[in-house]
Amino acid sequence: MRLIDRYLFRQLLGPTLLATLALSAVAMLAEALSALGVVLTQRQSLSTFSKVILLAMPQLIVLILPIAVLVGGLIAVNRLQRDNEITICFASGMSRWQVISPAIRLSAIIATFSLLITLWIQPLCYRALRDTLVGVRTDLVASLIRPGQFTHPAPGVTVYATSVDEDGTIHNLFINRRLEHGRDTTILAREGRLQRHGVAPLLILHHGANQELSTTGVLNSLSFDNYILDLSPLVAAKPAMRYKLSDQYIHELISPDTEQAVDGATPTPNVAEAHSRFSAPLYNLSFMALSLSAVLGSGFSRLGYGVRIAVVAMVALVTRVLGFAIQNASVGWPTANLLQYGTPILIALVAARLLFTNTASSGRHHRATQATG
Repeated sequence: MRLIDRYLFRQLLGPTLLATLALSAVAMLAEALSALGVVLTQRQSLSTFSKVILLAMPQLIVLILPIAVLVGGLIAVNRLQRDNEITICFASGMSRWQVISPAIRLSAIIATFSLLITLWIQPLCYRALRDTLVGVRTDLVASLIRPGQFTHPAPGVTVYATSVDEDGTIHNLFINRRLEHGRDTTILAREGRLQRHGVAPLLILHHGANQELSTTGVLNSLSFDNYILDLSPLVAAKPAMRYKLSDQYIHELISPDTEQAVDGATPTPNVAEAHSRFSAPLYNLSFMALSLSAVLGSGFSRLGYGVRIAVVAMVALVTRVLGFAIQNASVGWPTANLLQYGTPILIALVAARLLFTNTASSGRHHRATQATG
């Protein structure tokens, strides 16, 4: 790569990375607000909260990258044009392709990275996210205990505790169970902690008493320092794991496992989702071509490129929304899968036509502008 190519590549890379970081921060904030309700309701730790956010990011990054490429390309190319650096490139004998090739190379690298995410990283992270959310929603301590509230996790069972520490220690625990013949047994404990012995959940209680009213009306009370309570009768069966389309690998989308239900429906080849995984990275190439055409297409403008940039931004927005609409339509209309590739490719071709129309006259105009400047 020549020195000028490396320079142009760096000028494009910087704004693109900054745009990616800024948009990722906004996406993380939105995802944090979405996950906050679940985590607070289930009283999960900060590490679980962070894990949920990070595992959801790969799919968001795939959506962010084309926008970052568009924003970074517009900023970089507009600055290079404003500072007459592109004019100097043309005046030194560089062709139109040589000037734009660093931008195309950068978008191709980002598209490859995006493809890697859609094919492998996204399903891997989303499966881990699904497992984490199921674990959060079926957390035994969270389902049994609401600090300061009486809960009824099972018929005939009442549980109360004053507080639960972040490490899982339960304080001032009260458990009342209705036994046969209408008798009640009550367990009071100063502290408790959940443990698992194999698959059986156990509640280890410290410094308490077990009180039971006999059939003759006598209250029997037994104090203890340590007491193990089997919680298996209070625990519902773990729900079957059902992975969504976003959690599937490509081979599972094309040839789904008949024993694995997706979204609770009978498994069928989800070809539309598979095609969207392959076509999504193409938007990085088409949006970079759009950003280049906004400044370098249709000739030089002394009044700036604000109008062109606004038009290109609107075209990019309509294109991406249209892509989502086509993906949804492809579920019931398989032929529309071709349009998932055709939409970004068509935009890239139109942008390329603008870039390479009247190339010779545009180059002469750039050289004349430099000479008169």
